[in-house]
Amino acid sequence: MVDNKLKVNIVMMKKLLVFTLIMFIFGYALVPFYEKFCEITGINNLLQPDVLTKEIRVDEDRWITVEFDANTRGLPWQFRPLQSSVRIHPGQPVNVMYEITNDSEREINGQAIPSYSPRFLEKHLKKFECFCFTKQVLKPNETRQMPVQFMIEPSLPVDIQTVTISYTFFELPAGVSAVKK
Repeated sequence: MVDNKLKVNIVMMKKLLVFTLIMFIFGYALVPFYEKFCEITGINNLLQPDVLTKEIRVDEDRWITVEFDANTRGLPWQFRPLQSSVRIHPGQPVNVMYEITNDSEREINGQAIPSYSPRFLEKHLKKFECFCFTKQVLKPNETRQMPVQFMIEPSLPVDIQTVTISYTFFELPAGVSAVKK
């Protein structure tokens, strides 16, 4: 009887060790799979080295109007772009500023999540600097100006003449680091 229980326990231990090993390998392999998925879908196009180093020719024959939008969800913050729109040539680097004010009497952590219109704009939008990359911590009644530097690639379809870049700030619970995009 004891030998039988011992054999069952050894078999179970071997199964658990194999399962643990498989789960470790799976977890380790998720990183490159996630990076490849983000690369293919265009989700993780932020600060890619090729964007910063490759030469992009400015298409001076076209104009695009870029409209800016700012929102908050559940935060006592005022958030706005300092300019509502810019008119640019595709391939031209752009620098715009947003302003945020914490109207509360407490320190608050928040992060902005971007959204775009048309929806496929993210494939043609390359951000070099953005407050949305990191968690923002605002002290009570603090006001801060934050830059966004970007470029819209000339590969944007020619029938698109107006695009919108929108940011929505959400509160992050204390102790939570920035949400990766």
